[in-house]
Parts: sequence; C-alpha cells; structure tokens
Amino acid sequence: MAETPALAIEVSRFAAGTLTGPLPDDVTDSVRRRILDVLGLCVAAYRLPTSAAAAAYVADQGGAPQASAVGVPGRLPAPQAAFANGVLAHSLDYDDTHLPSVLHPSAAVVPAALAAAEASGASGADTVAAVAAGLEVAVRLGMAGYDSELGNSVFFEHGQHATSICGAMGGAVAAALLMGLGAEGVGHALGITASFASGIIEANRTGGTVKRLHCGWAAQSAVTAAELTRRGFTGPPTVLEGRFGFFEAFLRGASDLGQVLDGLGEKWAVPGIFFKPYPANHFTHTAIDAGIALRERGLPLDRIEHIELRVPSAVIRTIGQPLDQKRAPETGYQAQFSGPYAVVAGLVGGSGLGVGLDDFTDALARDPARRALMALVDVVPDERCDAIFPHQFPAVVRVRTDDGREWTEEALANRGGPARPLSDAELARKFRENVAGRLPEESAATVRDLVMRLDRLTGVAEVMRPLTRLTETPPSAL
Repeated sequence: MAETPALAIEVSRFAAGTLTGPLPDDVTDSVRRRILDVLGLCVAAYRLPTSAAAAAYVADQGGAPQASAVGVPGRLPAPQAAFANGVLAHSLDYDDTHLPSVLHPSAAVVPAALAAAEASGASGADTVAAVAAGLEVAVRLGMAGYDSELGNSVFFEHGQHATSICGAMGGAVAAALLMGLGAEGVGHALGITASFASGIIEANRTGGTVKRLHCGWAAQSAVTAAELTRRGFTGPPTVLEGRFGFFEAFLRGASDLGQVLDGLGEKWAVPGIFFKPYPANHFTHTAIDAGIALRERGLPLDRIEHIELRVPSAVIRTIGQPLDQKRAPETGYQAQFSGPYAVVAGLVGGSGLGVGLDDFTDALARDPARRALMALVDVVPDERCDAIFPHQFPAVVRVRTDDGREWTEEALANRGGPARPLSDAELARKFRENVAGRLPEESAATVRDLVMRLDRLTGVAEVMRPLTRLTETPPSAL
C-alpha cells in the first residue's frame, strides 16, 4: 500500500497547481479586492508613530534594492519591504478576517507576496494565484486549530496570535511560488517558516502596540524562508503533522488535520473571508452596528440610564475586561478593543462606512461625553450569541432610558461577510478614505485601476511605485 504523502507535500502540490490552472473567477476577484484593501490600509497606517518606527528600522538595515514599502522612497531588501508593509497592514485593525478561525490572513500574505513578486519580477497573474494559494493555506491551518466543541480557536485559547502564526505559513507559500521554487520549494519554505512563526495576544487585553508588529514579522519570515530555501536550506516534510511539528507545538495535538486537505483546490475559503467596515477589533463590529441602528431609530442619548452589551462569552475577555479600562480607554488604540466604546461610537455616529478612522483618536477616547456614556455600559454573556459565535461575532444591545422605555437592537451577522457583503462601491470608498490626504487623487485612481486588473499586468512594480512617496501628515497617536 502506498504511503500517504506528508501534509506539507500535499499542500505544496496544491499551491504549485494554482500557477498552472485557471483560478475560479470569484477567487481572482476576491484576491484583487483584498490586495487593494491591504494597500489602502498601509497608506492609512503610515501616519502612526509605530509606522514611522518600522520605516526607520527597515531603512537602517541597508541591503539590496529589491522591493517597495509604502511610504519608503527607494527599494529595500524583499524581507524588509514585507516587514514594513505587514506592520502597516495590521496596525489599524481594519484588515479582513476569516471566520470561524478568527484570523486576519491578508495582512501577512499580501505583503509577503508583493515583496516576493517585485523582487523576482513575477507576473501579475502569478501574483494573484500565489496570494490565493497563500490565503487558502493560512485559513486552512487556522481552521485546523478551530475546536467546534469549544466554539473557539485553540490558538486563541493558548494566547497565540493565529493571524501571524498561520499568516507566516501562508505567506511562505506565496513567496516560494513567486520565487519560482515549485512544489518542492514550497514544502521546504513551510518547513523553515514553522520555526519562525510566532505571536501572543495579551496586548489585546491590556495594551501595548506590539501586536502591530506581528504581521510584519510574519511577512518577513515568509520571504526570508523562501530566500533561504532558494539558497539550499530545507525543512522537514512532516513539519505540520509530525510528533514535533507545527500542530503539536502550537496546538498540543488539539488539531483537526482534515481541515487542511478536505476539498483543497475545489472548495475555496478565500471568497468568504470577511472584509472589515470599521477600524476596530472585529469582536466590536456588531456592537457598532447595533449602536448605529439605535441612533437611526432616534434613541435620545441624554436620557440613557443603562446600556447592556450582550456578546459571546469568549469575546468578553478581549472587549469587556478589565471593564474599568474598557469603559475608560486612554488612547484611540485601546478604544479599538473596547466594547463600551464601540457601542458609544455607533450611537454618536462618525466617519467612513458609519464609524471610521477619525472616530478612534486619543481625544475621543478621553472625551468626557463619551466616557459618561461608556460608564453606563455593562458587557455580559449572551447564550444566543454563544450559539452563533464564532461563525459570526453577534451582539445584542439593550438600553434603558429615564422615561422607563427599553430599546433593543440585535446585530447577529457581521457586515462585510457573505451574509452582509460590502459592495464594490463601499470597498472603493474605504480605499479612497484610507488614502485621502496621503496619496493624490490621480495616483489613488491609478493604483486602484492597476490592482483591479492585476492579473493582466506584467508585474507589480507599477502598482507599488506611486505608494512609496506619500504626502507628509503629522503622526497620529492612534
């Protein structure tokens, strides 16, 4: 009886096949939209002090001019460009999410792929295919760590950031393909990257900006692994399922290996990845939706006595604990992980697609009027929300006003996912608002046009070129 090939070998064969066969139309379209989304996020995040730090860091490293980083004139070594763009892509918590794995695949995979493609001169069509393969692998590895009985990611339960851990692996797939390493090389790149993959998520709870580094490190690791593979380094074929492999090391054996291969190449997860309409932790989005709906119904803010935010039990530790801190965030960044702030932002109303980047500033986080409303918010578990999570991140908001009335609004499906998709016009608006003031309108239109026909371009350099010189804006303290 023939021995079953190792998982990494099967995955690598799938990945290599994406370069030779046509992708489904919905996959190609989804990838183009995700690349555009990531580039817009990178431009928007350029204003952050942490982005300036990342740009200064890569500029100091020197090396061969191979690839472009947003906001950094000239070219950098491909791993450094991938690092810089990965940091920016995830810094605003505005990047896409796959459910129920609860990971953000594009923020690591797209920067890795763009850097590798530019360095190698790969075609736009191969770039789209490589991104598709990388996203699919990242999501499937994340799903292998999803425990349906627990109703949550085992990575998350262990305090591990599945986004950067699985994103590094997906990014390695994309980078290896674009460097022309073939199926065997993809396998070795996976075997090497597993030793680089990392990230813990305590910052979600109690602060710190380290999480902004995670996707940068993942993208850099991915490109570095592919380059080392090209120079002769190898990885173990059983890197995924082996006794001391990826799943044992990160999940301690609590993995569903069937999620990796079942339907691989036939049933694609990529088109179902959720786009984010709001720049905040995804757990808060339905709280924003409910707040917006209550505002549109005419809820009088000056008459509110109490607000109850009912959410899945598993998300409370991220957006509701410690409650005193979540009711009084000190910075715009902390506000992005606050359930009370999310409800209030929706109630007050804001920019973007309902609540936007301008609604998450240090000044608004400390605004007395908002804090007075946040002080009235309790974050509690809800059994119906538990039953839906993590296929959606539902919320129910109940408000009591001083005239004895009770107002209730349910948001049981996330905007931006298959049940409530963002239109092309909404995604275009998100991109325009993300680059406004930093990229001239003509350049923004050019980038958008190029990305939306990327699979017909000879390469990615012309896409990246306008993004390396942005309009200077004062750093934001978000």
